[in-house]
Amino acid sequence: MPMNPLFYPISDSARTQNLHDQIQIALAIADRHVLQSLLENCIPTLAKGQHVHAISTQVGVPTGNQQTADGIVQFESKRCRLAAPEERTERTVANSSRTLESRELARLTQHESDLQTLGNSLPLSLTVSLLAESGFHSEQIEEILHLPYDAWHKSWWYAIDPGGNFTLPFLRQMRTLRYPDGTFTLQYKDFFEQDNPNCFISRTEKVLVLIKPDSQGFGETLRQINYQRDALGIDKAILICSTISDLEAQGFINQGISVYPAVELILPTQSNCTQCGRTECAMNGASDSPVALCYGFLPESEFV
Repeated sequence: MPMNPLFYPISDSARTQNLHDQIQIALAIADRHVLQSLLENCIPTLAKGQHVHAISTQVGVPTGNQQTADGIVQFESKRCRLAAPEERTERTVANSSRTLESRELARLTQHESDLQTLGNSLPLSLTVSLLAESGFHSEQIEEILHLPYDAWHKSWWYAIDPGGNFTLPFLRQMRTLRYPDGTFTLQYKDFFEQDNPNCFISRTEKVLVLIKPDSQGFGETLRQINYQRDALGIDKAILICSTISDLEAQGFINQGISVYPAVELILPTQSNCTQCGRTECAMNGASDSPVALCYGFLPESEFV
C-alpha cells in the first residue's frame, strides 16, 4: 500500500533532470528483470515473474487528439504448462486401481474444446522450435512429427488456478499434418474438467503505463488514465508515482489501477565524488573514487 517506504519524494539529484524523461528512458531501455519487477511489484500485482513468457515496451504511444501515452508494457502471460515426467508417474501411482483411474480420467476430461491450429504450413525447423519451446523433449517431438495419419499424441498439462498456481490438470491431444513440400501443420484439442485453458501456453496482454507528476491531482490523473485506456482498448494500468497518499492509492486501486514507486526506475547519473555536496557519503571528496554513476550525486554548487 502507499505506506510502502518506496513511495517518497525523489531526491534533488534526480530532479536535476526531467523525472518524466528519466522514467521513459528507463522504460525504453529496461531489461526483462526491470519490466518483470514493474508487473510483479506494483500494488496490486499484475503478473508473477514465473508466469511471464516474453515482455516488451513501447514508449510515447499516440492515443489521438495529439496526446500520447507514457508507455505500454506487452507481455505473454503463461496460462498452462506441460506436466513433467515425474508428475505423470505420480498420477499413475495415485490411481493404481484401474477402476479409480478410469473414473478419475472421465471426471478430468468430461469437456472437449474445439480443434485449434498451433501452426500452419510451418517448415521443419520452426515446427521443432515451437514444440521445444512448449516444453516437449526430443523424444516427444520425434513422436509428434512422425504420427500416423489421424493418430493423436496425448499429454497431460496443468492450467493456472485462481491463486496463480499450476494445479488444474487437463489432457491435450495433438496431431500433425504433413505436406509434400516438407511443411507441417500442428493441431490440438483439450479435454478438461471445467475450465477451458483457452490458449496453448500463454496469452498476450497489454498494460498502460502512466507517470504521475507530483503536482497532478487525483481527478485529473484518473481522467487521463481512463481516456488512454479507452483510446487504446487496454484495461490494465500502472501508475508510476513518487509520492501518494493512502486515500489516493486506494482510490486508484479500486478503479483497477496498480501503483508503482518511481524511485525503482530512476537512472543513475554521471558523478564525480570530488564535486559532490553530499558530505554524509563515505566516498565524498575521494579523488580515487571508483564511482562513475550514482543515484544520489548532487553537485556541490546545487547543494542546499
